[in-house]
Amino acid sequence: MNAPTSSAPQEEAAVASLEPSRPPAGRGRPRDASRDAALRQAAMEVLAQVGYRALTMDAVAAQARAGKATIYRRWDSKLDLVIDTCNELVQRRIPEPDLGSVAADLGEFLRAFATLLTGPVGKAAQALVGELPHEPELALKFRESFLLPQRDVLRRIMERGVRRGEISPDAPIDTVGELAGAGLIYRLMLADEPLDTGFVDRLLNEALLPLLRR
Repeated sequence: MNAPTSSAPQEEAAVASLEPSRPPAGRGRPRDASRDAALRQAAMEVLAQVGYRALTMDAVAAQARAGKATIYRRWDSKLDLVIDTCNELVQRRIPEPDLGSVAADLGEFLRAFATLLTGPVGKAAQALVGELPHEPELALKFRESFLLPQRDVLRRIMERGVRRGEISPDAPIDTVGELAGAGLIYRLMLADEPLDTGFVDRLLNEALLPLLRR
């Protein structure tokens, strides 16, 4: 006579199917966006104070009054933290204007960018620029996240001007974009004169627009 087959596995499966499903392992509380902003602000302040090489996660944690583990849960390294901080702040504080004319859009964007550069973000950016020749990975990330997006905004502003017929299709768009950035950075870092609205308006009206309209 054959032994009766045990029904225990089937019974266990039936009971398991009635139990409430469990959340996936490893999923904790959602990240607090306001905490992210505070950590980025702290990183920017430390960067402006001591530069990139001397910046440490411990210093950022102390500035933010947070645990170092809180930072590492969000960013793997200080490079990731610094680049993300610059990228986030620039995107948040410099909207892309579309006011209907090249002159208005360029003026609005360049004045906003100048204001950014003369504030805490600008001080942090200046601290980074001095490190770029010695930190190839930082230089690459800084260009990709901080410089190239601003160049692309300028290009789109001028391309809209071409489509509206305000400027010639063969206008030196790349040159004008480079001159705009170079003018702001020169005034900020080398000239002992303010990077203010007056300078931006002169740069726009005496150099950039004449090149676009010639």
